[in-house]
Amino acid sequence: MDLSNLFGLKGKTAVVTGGGGVLGGAIASGLAEAGAAVAVADLLPDMAESRVKQILAAGGVAKAYGMDVFNPETINKCCQDVVADFGTVNILVNAVGGNMKGATTAPEQSFFQLPVGALSKVMELNLIGGVVVPSQVFVKPMLSNRDGGVIINISSMNAFRPLTRIPGYSAAKAAVSNFTQWLAVHLAQEYKPLIRVNAIAPGFFLTEQNRYLMTEKETGNLTARGNTILAHTPMGRFGDPDDLVGAVLWLASDASRFVTGVVLPIDGGFSAFSGV
Repeated sequence: MDLSNLFGLKGKTAVVTGGGGVLGGAIASGLAEAGAAVAVADLLPDMAESRVKQILAAGGVAKAYGMDVFNPETINKCCQDVVADFGTVNILVNAVGGNMKGATTAPEQSFFQLPVGALSKVMELNLIGGVVVPSQVFVKPMLSNRDGGVIINISSMNAFRPLTRIPGYSAAKAAVSNFTQWLAVHLAQEYKPLIRVNAIAPGFFLTEQNRYLMTEKETGNLTARGNTILAHTPMGRFGDPDDLVGAVLWLASDASRFVTGVVLPIDGGFSAFSGV
């Protein structure tokens, strides 16, 4: 076994949906540094282009693509363009996701007042448009690859232990974990055992989607919720986007070639801590 190349991705093409975002962008840069040609797909072209420029400046190979996970036609178009540009797809990272304030309980919005439309949109964003449809589309070129392919989904600690106030997001991420396991078995048994499907479950990272829950808008200080999360994270800090890269490289590379259907926590010990 050549350990020097175990984590290398040279000659591979990786698609990162939501690759213009904070977490998806860090993953895209990490894949490029490991040798993959990276297709950075995002709803916001400027954000995708910005990440591509960073990758190119660091000596990597990357190209930006538009994609709206609420519009399947754009997902199909993205796949067609990536295959035309790079020949195939070897790795798919489904990094689109997030919560929305309308699907969050608060003193001014009880559980009984949560709009069905907001809950449905969070489910569509994280599960159907964010994971299921891209998997349907990008697995097709993987079936022709001699060495198969890899799908990496983004679940969450909320899938293991749902947090208060965010019922839609917690349910959607639990569904992502379940679908990851289902798809891993389905593809291995019905199509190609060399196509592996796994997920990472980040703990708590400060992003624009959750900042209003974690920090005070006026002062930037942690809210009671933010302090409680840190108190239950043995490593005592929020995650940094680069903390995801090593796990993704492991799952994307031959280093995990006999691993499929797992959901890997990256949480600073949150899932292991009982609170006492």
